[in-house]
Amino acid sequence: MNISVTLAKKFTMKNVLFILSILLVTSIMSAQSKVGTIDIDHILSQMPQFTSVQSELKTYGESLDNQLKEKMAGYQSKLEEYNASVDSFSETQVEEKQSEIFNLEEEITKFRQNGIQLMRIKEDELKRPLYQKIAEAMDVIAKEQQFTQIFNTGQDGNLVYLDPAFDITDAVMEQLGIEVKE
Repeated sequence: MNISVTLAKKFTMKNVLFILSILLVTSIMSAQSKVGTIDIDHILSQMPQFTSVQSELKTYGESLDNQLKEKMAGYQSKLEEYNASVDSFSETQVEEKQSEIFNLEEEITKFRQNGIQLMRIKEDELKRPLYQKIAEAMDVIAKEQQFTQIFNTGQDGNLVYLDPAFDITDAVMEQLGIEVKE
């Protein structure tokens, strides 16, 4: 009898494991995700506000360029003044003037490096509201069409295959009131 009870327990345990595995597979199949794509860069470039962002960035860049030109002119003036009068300076004055010129060179170098960072910061600041609008519209479309994941196919995207049926770019543009061009 012990043998038959042990076999019955093993048989029952196998049945339980089998039923659990079927339930697991069924739940996984019912929880499949729906994946879509979007080209955020394309939408951004089509937004009417993008023109003013580009214009503001251009103006800001020109302002930085003018500041750099002023610094360069000041540096050039100090350098010419130094070269013209170096023979009449005392050793202490020569060291002071050279130090001043080197400091101006360092300031110009730092300004150039910071200028690139300042442009990026300004660009992010100006584009942030546009990205926010895109995100909100994308959220609406993704919920309406029951997407669980959306991948960006723009510059930063790295998809190797795209089924156009799952691209929500046009739907998001329509949600934003942007005319979709074929």
